[in-house]
Amino acid sequence: MRTTYCGLVSEALMGQTVTLMGWAHRRRDHGGVIFIDLRDREGLVQIVCDPDRPEMFKTAEDVRNEFCLKVVGKVRARPAGTENSNLVSGKIEVLALELEVLNASVTPPFQLDDENLSETVRLTHRVLDLRRPAMQKNMMLRYKVAIEVRKFLDEQGFIDIETPMLTKSTPEGARDYLVPSRVHDGMFFALPQSPQLFKQLLMVAGFDRYYQITKCFRDEDLRADRQPEFTQIDIETSFLAEEEIRAITEAMIRTVFRKVMGIELPVYAQLSYTEAMHRYGSDKPDLRVKLQFTELTDVMKDVDFKVFSTPATTPGGRVAALRVPGGGEMSRGEIDAYTEFVKIYGAKGLAWVKVNDAGKGREGLQSPIVKNLHDAAIAEIIARTGARNGDLIFFGADREKVVNDALGALRVKVGHSEFGRTHDLFEDKWAPLWVVDFPMFEHDEEADRWVAVHHPFTAPKDGHEDLMTTDPGKCVAKAYDMVLNGWEIGGGSVRIHRADVQAKVFEALKIGPDEQQLKFGFLLDALQYGAPPHGGLAFGLDRIATLMAGAESIRDVIAFPKTQRAQCLLTMAPSAVDEKQLRELHIRLRNPTPAA
Repeated sequence: MRTTYCGLVSEALMGQTVTLMGWAHRRRDHGGVIFIDLRDREGLVQIVCDPDRPEMFKTAEDVRNEFCLKVVGKVRARPAGTENSNLVSGKIEVLALELEVLNASVTPPFQLDDENLSETVRLTHRVLDLRRPAMQKNMMLRYKVAIEVRKFLDEQGFIDIETPMLTKSTPEGARDYLVPSRVHDGMFFALPQSPQLFKQLLMVAGFDRYYQITKCFRDEDLRADRQPEFTQIDIETSFLAEEEIRAITEAMIRTVFRKVMGIELPVYAQLSYTEAMHRYGSDKPDLRVKLQFTELTDVMKDVDFKVFSTPATTPGGRVAALRVPGGGEMSRGEIDAYTEFVKIYGAKGLAWVKVNDAGKGREGLQSPIVKNLHDAAIAEIIARTGARNGDLIFFGADREKVVNDALGALRVKVGHSEFGRTHDLFEDKWAPLWVVDFPMFEHDEEADRWVAVHHPFTAPKDGHEDLMTTDPGKCVAKAYDMVLNGWEIGGGSVRIHRADVQAKVFEALKIGPDEQQLKFGFLLDALQYGAPPHGGLAFGLDRIATLMAGAESIRDVIAFPKTQRAQCLLTMAPSAVDEKQLRELHIRLRNPTPAA
């Protein structure tokens, strides 16, 4: 049997005989001596096969990439000048005494060290993709994160309790994945979007501190940081205040970074939701980017330029500026490209001003819009933005959401660009942040009703209970998100544990007694039995691992992910099922008839 992993063979084993098992990463024939880089999950080691052992050497001649091998050999120092400082095994090599092909391999569809593979190829041949050292490293890192999370929570007295995978559909938020019941005709289970209701029930049941690393499911449109099934570090605790919940979960993330990566995260910034939106246009701002918005709504109310004055005088409108230091160097082509970019976020265009000489007022500015702005507005723009010679100012003017989305995305794009990095607009660091005091409700214009920003069991701030019925838009929740480098990695809240407060939330949401009982009756009934004050937070394990690995997508830290169209290219799921299965489930398909 194997005595050690390939990637762990080092000078400590010098002179010893080892038994290794792994895959041929590459094979090289150098003047009668064959070198095989043998690979396993821990890394590579160089195997030397010389012709002094004819039978072993003959086997080595037939070895090709991805053959599964067993090697018995002696550890010795590499010849001077051939060491590889990038490998644990870089100072040694293994002289093969015995070589056995455990299983041959057909020619792989791609070279494992090819860095330019399309994601389609990688996901179609995911088993081979997972053999690549980068993917092996990612999966090991993910495993270590989960281990350290468990260790920390165990030490803090949290209990790992499983909650159901087949549960009740509560169509709030994202779409549910439905599972038809065979034994209950016409009835459906849902796969959980979150263990939210069950973890609250566990608090009522007296378990005090609960956690679970569990799968969750949401049938929603996908992006780089989302999957239809994802892994959540779910945490709930009783008898802790909002700040105490944040403190214990922040300590967990700090511990995980220290243990897994040897990194001490800096002091967490803290912003209210309102301040984050005001300064960055996002509730998950990337603080590595040094750019911020400048508020100009009040300044633009009386300008002749209708593009600015209309949103400035319309309720719910906003005018804001984004100063880019040194941006005057940008070409008109680059500015036009950014104009097209913001249209993705609903912006109709992108006004801009180049500051050639800030001291000359309008004479020192270059822009097609300057002629439409009076001197007082121009002076205020320069003063508020702090513009200097050579700067570029972008403007957003529209409904507040459009301005925030468009300028917020532009801020990140400019900051992360080559221009941003070379002009000190981006600082490569870990930038953790708490965003707190989220609004309790947001207004659904289409349905003309208030909806919960998080979920209907989030508690309002002390003193805000009456606002839920008198002015829901001003009601602030005991809700909080942890943000890291522009990604929301966790979010949670203090929950409602009193029936009278819960009734006001349902009243604000226009959820009547019958609907309350139908959707949430089991929870409401349980809350009557001395429910303790409780709250919690859920982290995205996939997102945390993605950030730690420096990966571009969470698909790079999930063993068998789905595509952005929610397909598994490896197994070709989802797929059709036969008529017998459908009959057993009392299901008849209503697919449109294909056109002739």
